[in-house]
Amino acid sequence: MDKLTIYQRPLLSNPSLLVGFTGWMDGGDVSSGSVAYLQKKFAAEMIAEIDPQEFYLFNFPGSMEEVAQFRPYTLIKEGIITEFHYPQNQFFCASKENLLLFLGKEPNMKWNEYVENIFFLGKEFGVKRIYFIGSVSGLIPHTREPRVTCSVSDERLKKELEGYNLYFNDYEGPASITTLLTLMAPQKGVEMINLVVEIPMYIQATNPKGISSALGILSSLLNLPLVGEDLVNMSEEFDRNVEQLVKKYPDLVERIKKLEENYDREILEDDQNFREWLRRHGIDKI
Repeated sequence: MDKLTIYQRPLLSNPSLLVGFTGWMDGGDVSSGSVAYLQKKFAAEMIAEIDPQEFYLFNFPGSMEEVAQFRPYTLIKEGIITEFHYPQNQFFCASKENLLLFLGKEPNMKWNEYVENIFFLGKEFGVKRIYFIGSVSGLIPHTREPRVTCSVSDERLKKELEGYNLYFNDYEGPASITTLLTLMAPQKGVEMINLVVEIPMYIQATNPKGISSALGILSSLLNLPLVGEDLVNMSEEFDRNVEQLVKKYPDLVERIKKLEENYDREILEDDQNFREWLRRHGIDKI
């Protein structure tokens, strides 16, 4: 793995690996924000990185607006170039929590080689399970708890995830790098669980509420305190700010009310289905 550089090898015991990516499935910064939040919370140290040179397009025909998002980042102050950054793909380690984190930019090219680097590092540290947190925009109101959909690398994992209020979704369309990771995971002897938060399509800003929802589920799965009071406070402030902004647009208020009605109707149907499931399994009287 000549594209992967490992700087440190902390002693870990079959740690879990959480991956997040900028770009696709990172609406509201839920994917990248979740990993960045935990990296800061646990003061996780950078232990490895993937060289970006082979995996990204930096130039192609198109308008400046289209091409700009693919270019490296630079900062110039008073005529002097002070910063220049290629896309970063870094692994972090929270040793006390026995947790590895990966934050990268979804590659444009050589997906197979890219994911091989992730699996290789995982094998080096004894990773048996990979988690991904992401997001999609949908018809969900900001006034309700975000729905979280899930996909897994093995049918048997669904049993473990019962009771987490997850939706095992159907989907057909463009794939993501995590699709490939999940598909290849069984070949590598690794399990993979994807948690994808549905966020309001009318909000483009960073969504701490979505981050909190995903990390809340992951916290239970890992038995680790991942959601701090600071994230709870950010989520509450987010709700207040959105509420103030929405009030300025009466038409939007009416549309949100319809979204709330649809959401509540679906929750009611899910509740009824759950009660029926309990009855069929003979545990409705407990």
